[in-house]
Amino acid sequence: MPLYSFEGRSPQVHPDAFVAPTATLIGDVVVEAGASIWYGAVLRADFGQILVREGANVQDGSVIHGGEPTIIGPGASVAHGCVVHGAQVGAGSLIGNGATVQDGARIGSRTLVGAGSLVPPGAEIPDEVVALGSPAKVRGPLTESTAFWVTNNGEEYQRLARRHAAGIELVG
Repeated sequence: MPLYSFEGRSPQVHPDAFVAPTATLIGDVVVEAGASIWYGAVLRADFGQILVREGANVQDGSVIHGGEPTIIGPGASVAHGCVVHGAQVGAGSLIGNGATVQDGARIGSRTLVGAGSLVPPGAEIPDEVVALGSPAKVRGPLTESTAFWVTNNGEEYQRLARRHAAGIELVG
């Protein structure tokens, strides 16, 4: 896995975290225990620290960047192909595939931001809701179906990360 120091600040990865070999971490990135950073993800902390809290995951092809603080909360999921730029994602939240969360935005705990949504700069999305659209707007509380995904996605990715850590091998 490529880890790069930038201006004297180096990524810190807990030994119990999984960082895919094709993920790239640059500068002041902290990845806590049980967290996972997946294939092709880029975390570039040159404007401020990026903190990926315990059990959180940043999935394939996502980009995390921006000013301080940029926090992916405990057990939160940033799904495939997302951009989180200078924002905070609350504990246990799920940012759907291809969503963008911009500077200064704050996503509450156990919140679902729908796939392809755009959370504009400075927006505040409360706890335990579904936010959709461009710009993302609260559409209501979590339903049984959305609560299932919010509740289970982080734990499922922790299990999957352990499988990848134990079972991937470079071929050829």
